[in-house]
Amino acid sequence: MANYVKNTTVMDRKLKRLPTGIQTFERIINENRLYVDKTQMLTELIDEGGQYFFARPRRFGKSLAVTTLEALLQGRKDLFKGLYAEKWFKERPDFKPCPVISLSMNKITTEQGLEALNSSLFSHLKEVARNLKVELEDGKSGGELFNSLINNLYNKHDSQIAILIDEYDKPYIDYIDDPVGANEVRNVLANLYVQVKANDKYLRFVFMTGISKFAKMGVFSKLNNLTDISLRDNYAALCGITKDELLANFDDYLHITAEEMQITKEELVDKMEFQYDGFSFNGKIRLYNPYSLLRFFEEKYLENFWFDGGTSTMMAKYIQTHTFTIEQFRGFPVMRDFVRNPGEMDSAPTEGFLFQCGFLTLREGTVKDFSLDYPNREVLDALSRLLSQKLLQNNYENLTNVLYYALDGKEVSGVIRSFNSLLASIPYDDYAQAVQQSIRLSSPIHEWLYRSSIFAFVRGCGLNVQAEMHTNKGRAGLVINYKGQVWIIELKVVYKGEDPAVKAQEAYNQIFEKNYDKPFRSPLCFGMAIDNEQRQITEYTPK
Repeated sequence: MANYVKNTTVMDRKLKRLPTGIQTFERIINENRLYVDKTQMLTELIDEGGQYFFARPRRFGKSLAVTTLEALLQGRKDLFKGLYAEKWFKERPDFKPCPVISLSMNKITTEQGLEALNSSLFSHLKEVARNLKVELEDGKSGGELFNSLINNLYNKHDSQIAILIDEYDKPYIDYIDDPVGANEVRNVLANLYVQVKANDKYLRFVFMTGISKFAKMGVFSKLNNLTDISLRDNYAALCGITKDELLANFDDYLHITAEEMQITKEELVDKMEFQYDGFSFNGKIRLYNPYSLLRFFEEKYLENFWFDGGTSTMMAKYIQTHTFTIEQFRGFPVMRDFVRNPGEMDSAPTEGFLFQCGFLTLREGTVKDFSLDYPNREVLDALSRLLSQKLLQNNYENLTNVLYYALDGKEVSGVIRSFNSLLASIPYDDYAQAVQQSIRLSSPIHEWLYRSSIFAFVRGCGLNVQAEMHTNKGRAGLVINYKGQVWIIELKVVYKGEDPAVKAQEAYNQIFEKNYDKPFRSPLCFGMAIDNEQRQITEYTPK
């Protein structure tokens, strides 16, 4: 354990409370909670003027950006003391606030069918109108009410207005597993959003957020003046927390958390970076997920926080009807056009779906414009767990316990038993076909699947595991670190006519020939041989 120094100055200082789960800028400021200043980027948008679309995954701070924009456009100078926007307002004494229509599509009820959805939409529009003290004409659809709201607000103030729409696609995504319902919802939303284009002359500023652009919704074909800023470098950090922002804004929390975990601040930052950092929306700037970051500082434990609620439900449904492996899209090359238009949620290729949901993120490309990868351990572990649960179903918890007991007792036979149960559950033909459609392999497809599936299972069990696994090479050494004991496992596949004992010995020898053991103190090493016909580990060494 590294030496650390107790920071009594920090411990005695009263910290600003964390804004965990709070999406309203005004509330964060009025309650004197910690706010990471994003107002320079937001005021740049206002200065540019126009109509914008901004895509980010769920729980990434989009709603906070929207409510901050609302306060800026309303000229709420009192809320921006000490922030960049305070200077911005002072430099613009003639700045004219404008009326703002702010719709949050998170508030729309989707669980009880189309009629309830329409009723919820009507209620939300009427609530917004009441808050703005605007009368609405009767309307037969959400679109008609929205049109009335825009026109009447403009007429009331005799000036152009701003429209902010947060999570525009949320009601549609809730129907991801119901194509008929999704189509009905799509029509309702298209009728609503087309009013933005129809009333263009009344609008000073438009900002719309979502997780992606859905062409079938009709928004981006009809709103052809809606500028997508999702990939722009100057707005790459509009949502999310950069490392510099972490160090500048959370320094006291870093010291206190490091003290409680009995590690140095530098060691803590390294651990947090591995667990929560890594999201990127231009391939360069890396970001922490803000929700996970805040939850971590509250719990002071490296847990998976982002993956719950709606995100986990949507992904669990998707996995039940789609086949892919955890390693399939690592380093997957994509063009810029893919990032801008990854496809409809109900028909996108798997890499498009995972990217839109935030499970895959961008890295700078070598072959093409970008490559895809998992942002961090939190996301990788969560997806690994879901994939393993699908394969093992009701046997998942039991096999997880078998693996943990085996690792506790340093019993190689128990580890082999858990792996064999996993291997027996894999529908190889389905997975082989899915993988071959996505990547090119230099090794036999089943060998690659064995490695990838075992890696996902161990990851999904919540273990600290590393694998030198590459999607275009199909070879890996598996390294598990459990309670300070390092396990190094190498596998070989036994094909017809080959001796399993010889292959297991080859795998074991490779660990030392390639110095896999050198970085570790007293690792427990073994090699195993998987019979390709039986699809089971039939030999391992040493026993």
